[in-house]
Amino acid sequence: EVQLVESGGGLVQTGGSLRLSCAASGFAFDDYAIGWFRQAPGKEREEVACFISLDGSTYYTNSVKGRFTVSTDNAKNMAYLQMTNLKPEDTAVYYCAASPVDEIIVVYTPDGFRADFKSWGQGTQVTVSS
Repeated sequence: EVQLVESGGGLVQTGGSLRLSCAASGFAFDDYAIGWFRQAPGKEREEVACFISLDGSTYYTNSVKGRFTVSTDNAKNMAYLQMTNLKPEDTAVYYCAASPVDEIIVVYTPDGFRADFKSWGQGTQVTVSS
């Protein structure tokens, strides 16, 4: 059974940094794609970043490019989202997601990318104060 548990959220001032962690179990990272999503109050969930360790492919939504970095530590079964230069509009619940790499389709969009994932964590709150 795939399980994902996010941590590392919190309250930070504008311009600050946070690193979100996603502890994964039930699968091997080499065979899976990892995604980070977020959902702000009153808004739809949106893609933030995606990482496919099999070939090192990374995808970001345009609004976080240059500020957020997605990575994994396959030996520890951990995924990370390093967030820098945070802005109030980054305030949201952030979710980690995973899908088998042979079942994931990543599509480029005007805003960045879109991908559908099968397994989800419970989310961690990130609040950026102005």
